[in-house]
Amino acid sequence: MTTPNPADAGSGEIAGHPHPAVAPAAVPPEAGRVKTHLGDRIFRTLAVGSGGFIVALIGAIGLFLLWRAIPALARNKENFFTYGGNWITTDTSAMHFGVLELVQVTVFVSVFALLLAMPVALGVAIYLTAYAPRRLVAPLSYLVDLLAAVPSIIYGVWGLYVLAPWLRPIALWLNEHLGWLFLFSTGNASVGGGGTVFTGGIVLAVMILPIIAAVAREVFVQTPQGQIEAALALGATRWEVIKTTVLPFGRSGFVSGAMLGLGRALGETIALLIILRGTQKAFGWSLFDGGFTFASKIAATASEFNDQYKAGAYIAAGLVLFVLTFVVNAAARAAVTMGSSR
Repeated sequence: MTTPNPADAGSGEIAGHPHPAVAPAAVPPEAGRVKTHLGDRIFRTLAVGSGGFIVALIGAIGLFLLWRAIPALARNKENFFTYGGNWITTDTSAMHFGVLELVQVTVFVSVFALLLAMPVALGVAIYLTAYAPRRLVAPLSYLVDLLAAVPSIIYGVWGLYVLAPWLRPIALWLNEHLGWLFLFSTGNASVGGGGTVFTGGIVLAVMILPIIAAVAREVFVQTPQGQIEAALALGATRWEVIKTTVLPFGRSGFVSGAMLGLGRALGETIALLIILRGTQKAFGWSLFDGGFTFASKIAATASEFNDQYKAGAYIAAGLVLFVLTFVVNAAARAAVTMGSSR
């Protein structure tokens, strides 16, 4: 018996039985190509062009701010980043201005507002996701979202003339019992007055709350149902389900929503201008101090924009705010990316 040679398989014999060799079918050269329809090419061009346009627009804004700020910075006699005194731009040949105090007030009031808004927004998102009756979820969600539709000037007037009198007893109590701590010291502004970081931060917290709550709610509802059912099958209570499945899954979304809210707080203008303009004394790291943020300072001195050097000083401050908000929003985007990659 002859043992078949495996090498003969390529010559038309299988297991010792001859058979006619089969020639490979001819493959058209265009078969390996993916046909691209005209609509796909148009959509791709529009999508790429839109993304490129946004990037170019952001770059153009930054270049414009830098271009208009350089002449004023060249005539500034102080260190722009470390000087925190009064802005003196009357003599455009020798100006004195800096952003140190603006950075301090802006970051301080924004972080204070964020610390107040985050727990409330988290509670709202958890209630709407896991506890609220189904028929009330949509109305309550719309009600929370409507907070973002209230104009800033309404928030400012409400905070100064309605909220501030209500907060006065609380401010006096904090100053009396915790005045030894710099956060609750008397400060440069009157504790009983409304034009303080304390009032402005609470108003700002109400303004950024719907942003954080909306983002957190949208992430929480996407928790895999299989994980929730597995936790329930193991006998977990509703809160244990939230703690072991919903919160870990939506942590990155909640953090990114908080960062977006912080970016919104950094750029708030009219509400803080109305509340904080009651005092122009130096900021001293107390909740009962006043001062100017970047945005409120620029808005309050708009009458000086008729001179390119005076305007350039405030445009330079706007450039710092532009970079600051850009970094915060980039951090929020990075938090979303890191959370989705896990």
